[in-house]
Amino acid sequence: MADTRRRQAWLLMHGGVYFVKLGKYFSVPFSGSLLLESKINPNTAYQKQQDTLIVWSEAENYDLALSFQEKAGCDEIWEKICQVQGKDPSVEVTQDLIESEEEHIEEMPETSPLIDLPTCELNKLEEIADLVTSVLSSPIRREKLALALENEGYIKKLLQLFQVCENLENTEGLHHLYEIIRGILFLNKATLFEVMFSDECIMDVVGCLEYDPSLAQPKRHREFLTKTAKFKEVIPITDSELRQKIHQTYRVQYIQDIILPTPSVFEENFLSTLTSFIFFNKVEIVSMLQEDEKFLSEVFAQLTDEATDDDKRCELVNFFKEFCAFSQTLQPQNRDAFFKTLAKLGILPALEIVMGMDDLQVRSAATDIFSYLVEFSPSMVREFVMQEAQQSDDDILLINVVIEQMICDTDPELGGAVQLMGLLRTLIDPENMLATANKTEKSEFLNFFYNHCMHVLTAPLLANTSEDKCEKDAVVGSTKSNTICPDNYQTAQLLALILELLTFCVEHHTYHIKNYIMNKDLLRRVLVLMNSKHTFLALCALRFMRRIIGLKDEFYNRYITKGNLFEPVINALLDNGTRYNLLNSAVIELFEFIRVEDIKSLIAHIVENFYNALESIEYVQTFKGLKTKYEQEKDRQNQKLNSVPSILRSNRFRRDARALEEDEEMWFNEDEEEEGEAVVPPVEKSKQEDDFPDSYEKFMETKKAKESEDKENLPKRTSAGGFKFTFSHSASAANGANGANSKSVAAQTSPASSNGSSSKNATLTTAVTATKGSLVGLVDYPDDEDDDEEEETSPRKRPRLGS
Repeated sequence: MADTRRRQAWLLMHGGVYFVKLGKYFSVPFSGSLLLESKINPNTAYQKQQDTLIVWSEAENYDLALSFQEKAGCDEIWEKICQVQGKDPSVEVTQDLIESEEEHIEEMPETSPLIDLPTCELNKLEEIADLVTSVLSSPIRREKLALALENEGYIKKLLQLFQVCENLENTEGLHHLYEIIRGILFLNKATLFEVMFSDECIMDVVGCLEYDPSLAQPKRHREFLTKTAKFKEVIPITDSELRQKIHQTYRVQYIQDIILPTPSVFEENFLSTLTSFIFFNKVEIVSMLQEDEKFLSEVFAQLTDEATDDDKRCELVNFFKEFCAFSQTLQPQNRDAFFKTLAKLGILPALEIVMGMDDLQVRSAATDIFSYLVEFSPSMVREFVMQEAQQSDDDILLINVVIEQMICDTDPELGGAVQLMGLLRTLIDPENMLATANKTEKSEFLNFFYNHCMHVLTAPLLANTSEDKCEKDAVVGSTKSNTICPDNYQTAQLLALILELLTFCVEHHTYHIKNYIMNKDLLRRVLVLMNSKHTFLALCALRFMRRIIGLKDEFYNRYITKGNLFEPVINALLDNGTRYNLLNSAVIELFEFIRVEDIKSLIAHIVENFYNALESIEYVQTFKGLKTKYEQEKDRQNQKLNSVPSILRSNRFRRDARALEEDEEMWFNEDEEEEGEAVVPPVEKSKQEDDFPDSYEKFMETKKAKESEDKENLPKRTSAGGFKFTFSHSASAANGANGANSKSVAAQTSPASSNGSSSKNATLTTAVTATKGSLVGLVDYPDDEDDDEEEETSPRKRPRLGS
């Protein structure tokens, strides 16, 4: 089966059509003709593997495999095979030959005769090669041959013949020795490997494997191993056993990965013992190094020493990288002890130093080491950085160093940045944070992260969407209402990575990210990226908003409506025109989610402000559905209004000089039973207000002027069918001014009320103040509480803060 002359045919079944595959990677194009026909033989052993593969042999050196895309197709053919052979389709092997052979091996008496090996002479090499090749298909004969080779010391004799053949330049003999040594490797016996990979024999084994008959010229593997490959000792290794084990492991790994061809599906289990041999060698190396604390201490000392030259430091970092890679072979308890030893010796402070260095190779190796540590114990890394924050500035914190490396990645494809982003996501993932009786890691670490690190992460995003930056990048005479963000590809990729992390935060951090978004007016800045020429970046910005809306949090909803943050999304939809692409589908899905989930405040805002622009989109029923939902909600509100006593409808909300006195008289004349009733129709305001942070509790909205039916600022449709909006609120308007005395003034015209009262021009001054100098949303101070009812009946009501 290991013979290179063996033909292997694969049949790939796609929808009932069979394709032939010769060898492992060579495929024959399908031409519609019959490629192979195989008769089901009652005595042939068929084997089903992995639910989609059927394997069998038709001749001594002709093996076949039938591969299916779907399990159902495999089951159908398997049932037919079993039906012909009279077997139950539940079996995985129709003829239990292999298992019976293995049972015979176990029952084989020690006195069972071994295979008689030909004498180890040059003229017998072809006979030996045929013998070794022929036994590979039989487990019993493989076992007998392995015992014979071991008992007679045959391998060393063969290697002596190799030296003779090479000296005589006997090419035919060298080709036979290649087949013999390769066949012995496929016997998969650890006792034979011990002999073949000893210092005395391994280079001759490599030499035999250079003379592959299929190659025109022999390879020069020995030359590479002895002259090109150099063993570097970052710190001199005094233990000769450790040194020998390292050399052996490197050479055996080279044989497996470089010299031996990729095994076929029939050969992949032949080298399982070779893989185990390498595995246990690595375990021994790690254990021996870990026990030598003097060695590791010296490595750490030189790694962090400022006097160490760059080349030496690069070698030290690469040593630790390989050391950590070897540690993955350890059992879990041993791996725990390994990483705890590294932490005790100071691996994290050392990484903090080397990750900030200019050498790209050093930084890359340090990143790999950091990834091993994060994968092993993110809590260990988090504990270190929180302790570090008490003694160091934010700029040199390990996590900030990682963020800066992500931001400053010079790779055009940002390969390193993607790796670092994944590590950051692991560190900030609450799912792997511990909660004990004494402390909660989640609250402590997230407080630390948002206080010390979040500003570093969002710096590129805020810098590339700032007003100054956008003004420089804006095109003169552009019709775009929002200025265009920097559009080089690498910057767009970086911003996309940052947005992916922020989207993750929205999903998992709730309270912390909510405060950060609102205090920084972050969503407005993100939506500037909807104008990017890179569609993937616009989609990232849209995904960020979609996750926020998906939470159905009224704080976020008020923030979006007060800031008028649907404008850039609708602009992007209109700019996209009639193109049916991913951006179009994503925007439609956003509005469809709002409709299906019946988010009333957002539905009212969209319909009242943007329906004229969206009503022409008829290829989906989303926007008509939003209008329907809006009208149904208005009807319900009107029914509630009609249930209010007539005296309240006719007099309670009339605007005149006596309103206050009448209100007071009605208050004192009410029965005790009515004390709990609302003075104005219910608008579902108290539930969300109870959730406000302390800095927002003193603010409540009581009035908003009605908009005119013929709003002057309503977007107008162009003759070509286009439609444009502009941001009607600044960042300070949506989020509150930074200073306590900052104000924004908005004037609106109130139409005639439904009860016939005269129209008025009302100027509303909105003052924004907060305990910490910022406030989410506009807060309208009342001049008359009667406006609440008038607003409730207005057909052009805007959603109110707290409604």
